[in-house]
Amino acid sequence: MLDDMAGAAGHGPARRGGGREYFWGHNVTTGIGVSHGRGVILLAICKAHTPLFEYTPKRVKQAVVGYGSAEKRQVMDMTRRILKMEKVARPDDAADAIAIALCHARSSTSLLAQKGIR
Repeated sequence: MLDDMAGAAGHGPARRGGGREYFWGHNVTTGIGVSHGRGVILLAICKAHTPLFEYTPKRVKQAVVGYGSAEKRQVMDMTRRILKMEKVARPDDAADAIAIALCHARSSTSLLAQKGIR
């Protein structure tokens, strides 16, 4: 997995990594597996010297929908509208990745970010 991720992290014109912060409240078993995979991804990004930007789910929802407590279907529909897609991206993980990318694009182009204020 590390080799695959290292190859992916070093390709592409943007050369940035974006992710979502996770909170595990109920299903700890699933959380452990996802956390292991996330660790490998973070290591690959670090080894590729790629900047990483992480956003809370609330911040992603705020950036995409304009409301931090929006429902998942609202975020998915708004990403479809913003990108003028015929259908909502599938699977859900792809839709999440698009929403995170939109959040990052909006965050990194803000006037505050241009002045180095975070």
